[in-house]
Amino acid sequence: MRVGSWAGVAASVVIGISGAPSALWALDSVDFRFANGESELAEDIQDVSLVAAAKDEGRTGPRTVLAAALADYARIVETLYAHGYYGGTVNILVDGREASAIPLLDVPTRIDTVAIVVDRGPQFRFGRLSVAPLARGTELPDGFGPGKKARSPVIRSTVNVAVDGWREVGYAKADVGAQTVTAQHGDSTLSVDVRIAPGPKVRFGDLVITDPSAVRAARIQRIAGLPTGEVYSPDELRRAAERLRRTGAFASVSLTEADLVGPDGSMDVEAALVDEKPRRFGFGAELSSLEGLTLSGFWLHRNLLGGAERLRFDARVSNIGGSSGIDYFAGVKLEIPAALGADTTAFVMAEYELQDEPSYFSEAVTVGGGVTWRLTDDISAEAGISYSYSEISDSFGDRTFQVVAFPTSITRDKRDDVLNATKGTYAKLELTPFAGLQGSDSGARVYTDIRAYQGFGEEDGVVVAGRLQFGAVLGAGLEKTRPEYLFYSGGPGTVRGQPYQSLDVDLGSGDSSGGRGFVGLSTELRVAVTQSIGVVGFADAGYVSADSSFGDTGDWHAGAGLGLRYQTGIGPIRLDVAAPVSGDTGDGVQFYIGIGQAF
Repeated sequence: MRVGSWAGVAASVVIGISGAPSALWALDSVDFRFANGESELAEDIQDVSLVAAAKDEGRTGPRTVLAAALADYARIVETLYAHGYYGGTVNILVDGREASAIPLLDVPTRIDTVAIVVDRGPQFRFGRLSVAPLARGTELPDGFGPGKKARSPVIRSTVNVAVDGWREVGYAKADVGAQTVTAQHGDSTLSVDVRIAPGPKVRFGDLVITDPSAVRAARIQRIAGLPTGEVYSPDELRRAAERLRRTGAFASVSLTEADLVGPDGSMDVEAALVDEKPRRFGFGAELSSLEGLTLSGFWLHRNLLGGAERLRFDARVSNIGGSSGIDYFAGVKLEIPAALGADTTAFVMAEYELQDEPSYFSEAVTVGGGVTWRLTDDISAEAGISYSYSEISDSFGDRTFQVVAFPTSITRDKRDDVLNATKGTYAKLELTPFAGLQGSDSGARVYTDIRAYQGFGEEDGVVVAGRLQFGAVLGAGLEKTRPEYLFYSGGPGTVRGQPYQSLDVDLGSGDSSGGRGFVGLSTELRVAVTQSIGVVGFADAGYVSADSSFGDTGDWHAGAGLGLRYQTGIGPIRLDVAAPVSGDTGDGVQFYIGIGQAF
């Protein structure tokens, strides 16, 4: 690559870049000129140019412009290499003088024009290639092959893949031993010869904590679950760091390999940890036309006992000013990470809830505990036991329930963003067997929530989202099932445009109850108007039946509407306006305001 010379230019194209004028110095123009017509690299070269950026930002002092021009030589050459051009020329003319020829001690007092002149030359192809030795199973990138475009990022990617291949099979200190990259200008080919030095096979040593932490060292090591004595694996190292992050006890987690490998082939891992603030609180709000205002808040204590335990208090008041009575909830939960192994978290909890719903009034206390397992990066499971005491007033009269339940669930979350997904899927299956001690039959409650997202267009400006909900109560009769276990439809979580819990089971004489069977369907089309604003069209449908067999005992209703989204740092603010489109459970327009997408 020749820099600072220009010859054999058949034609040139001038691209002017406008910028804010400077009050002290005038940089009138920055021109880009390309040999043989406008270059396919024009936009990329313009984007990396510091001279262009300086003019756009009004930084047009002579020393600033000259420094930017000198730096642009390397930046533009690197851009040419990235596209496979290794024989081009770059001239940067400052008021007609080559920037590289201007003495640094004799900077002009004024610079009016800068011309960046690029002849990209011929595009090179890969010639003779050798990257060796390779670990078994290593597959080099498709773009690295004889005759392919000799792009420099492909070379870097190939070398990284070759080194990572050795690291993945236990050679933690694998690196590049020697490399030779030769450009043959006669036939415009690029030859690459890279020797990989795998080094010794390494086993995990100890986790060494380098910074003081309020979390006890023994607990840090247990939570991380580093497999000391086993063959090194970068995936295991990544999982150990992720386990520490999931506790929420640390603001920063960095696990790095020690520089030296011991004589026995073991390598320690150094943990640099920064503690998170021990206490945190937060609040939320949601508003809809019929359900009224919901206010929620929490208080969290991290590292309660010095073992990264999390104690959290939650409170919620809902249906404030709504069509039914006000609901109250208060709960406390203590989580203990790595209770039964590195990928487990044990918990104990207690909750009080008062629900003044359209079909029933309930006051309940629940206590319980359980364990969650992180099975893979995307899959988690939970199992527990709980005891609930509730006093109910509904269409069946005043009743008391005592129930022992065994809630279990498994979740697979492949979404790219929890609050604003554009790609991926989410599926959760809940199975809750329960034994009735007083007032309740024994049986099981099943609930499934499945969601899918697909983005289209540049930066996923259009997203299609769909949701399927399914629920059933098995083995327990309608009258002998806790109302909290039964299903309803209507409102922001099921069918927007229909009143909250408006679809239930008609018992006659004006009485009603939740159903033993439920299906919910939702679809959305999300379109980004700007980076901050988006519009949504949606349609929802819900079905509730008295039987879990989904016979002729159920009814459908549906709603549809439009929404507005405003993106913030904590997720989109949601405004949905919807109306009924089928069913006889409601009329008129409903609106909903909250944070995050509807699903």
